[in-house]
Formats: sequence, C-alpha cells, structure tokens
Amino acid sequence: MPMNALTISRRQLLGGVAASAFSLTLLGPVSEAFAQEKPESSGKVDMAKVLQPGPLPEMSIGDEKAPVTIVEYMSMTCPHCAHFHATTFDPIKTKYIDTGKVRFILREFPFDPVATAAFMLARCNPSNPQQLAGSKEYYAMVSMLFKQQRAWAAPADGNVRNALLQQSKLAGFTQESFTACLTNQKLLDDVNATMKRGAEEFGVNSTPTFLINGNRYSGDMSVEAMSALIDSLL
Repeated sequence: MPMNALTISRRQLLGGVAASAFSLTLLGPVSEAFAQEKPESSGKVDMAKVLQPGPLPEMSIGDEKAPVTIVEYMSMTCPHCAHFHATTFDPIKTKYIDTGKVRFILREFPFDPVATAAFMLARCNPSNPQQLAGSKEYYAMVSMLFKQQRAWAAPADGNVRNALLQQSKLAGFTQESFTACLTNQKLLDDVNATMKRGAEEFGVNSTPTFLINGNRYSGDMSVEAMSALIDSLL
C-alpha cells in the first residue's frame, strides 16, 4: 500500500469522525485461526533500531531491562487488536510484564480516520489536551476503547463522532477538550509519522503486528501462543 494512503490528513480526520454512516467492514467475527497456533516469524527486525526514539513518547510498561521486549503496532478499529487486548494482554501482563520478564510497548498504526482520532484522544491529557498523557493513562484509555469498540466505531445510529465523544467523557474529556485534542495538528502529524515509520522501517502492514526480540509476528495471539514464544526467549 502506498504510504500516502497510510497518512491521514486533518480534513480526512475531521470528516471521517464526523461521518454519520462510517462503515467498518473489519468489525466482523474474530477468526479463531490466529488464536490456536503458535505464530511463525514473518521476518527479522533490528531491535536496536526499533527501540530508537520516535516522533511520540514511548508508551511502555514493564522493566526497561527485561529480557524480552514486545512492541505492538495496532489500530483502534481493528477487531483482532481488540480481541488480543480483551483475551491475551491482561494474563500476559500478570505473568510476564508485572514480574519483570517483559517490557511491552504500544505504537499507533491507524488505517482510518476514526482509529486516528481514538489514538489522539488516548494520547491527550483530558484536562489539558495540549499536554500528552502518560503510559498509565494511555493504556487505560486504550483498554476502555477496545472494550467498547463496537459502541463508538460502529454505533447503531451511525454518529461516530458523538459516540466517540461520549466514550471520551468517561475518561474526563469535555466537549472543548475533545475538540482541542482532535484539532492538534502536531499530534496528528506525529501519529501519522509513527505509522509511516512502522511501515517503512519495520515492515508493518497489518494489525496487530508484534516485534519481539528481533522477529516480526503478524496477527492476534492467544495467551498460550504468546507465552510459548516468551518462554522460548527467557
């Protein structure tokens, strides 16, 4: 896919979020194929390069000196990403991240304006949208949005902007801070740059994609598959 097709403009962002009939064909049943087999690497990556600072502060949890580093590129409107975070992420966090064995990093790879808007809202401080949120607030917002993905990404009345606003208010946003966040041109540019870097430098072309200790893996993973992968690296 050409990179200009992967860059969301401010006009596309506002138009896409305001659309009253946004269609998300990806929001169908999640395939179980990803969850049942241990994933095969789809290529090598240079982890030293992967971990170099990007356009946005790193959203990481876990010990920076952990023996295993997982970088997940995801899209907020991706059902496989939502499935991973609903079924796999918390057990992996308890078993490996909280015990110092894994450092986990989330990075933005939005395929559409609604996903871009959701990422921007996760990045913004609700009470001061010109400031960026920390990792704790970011992960909490991402978790909430994934749990309610259908409600805001494909609402029954088709009003995506209002549905996303209502979800954001639960995290402390007001109408004013919501609008201010989504009109932050620098933040939009940085989210686009994060996605572009993932595609051009690390071969990311689908979500979720995991970069784990020098290997790239595409697709959702079950707790068992990711555990087996992590255990093989410890």
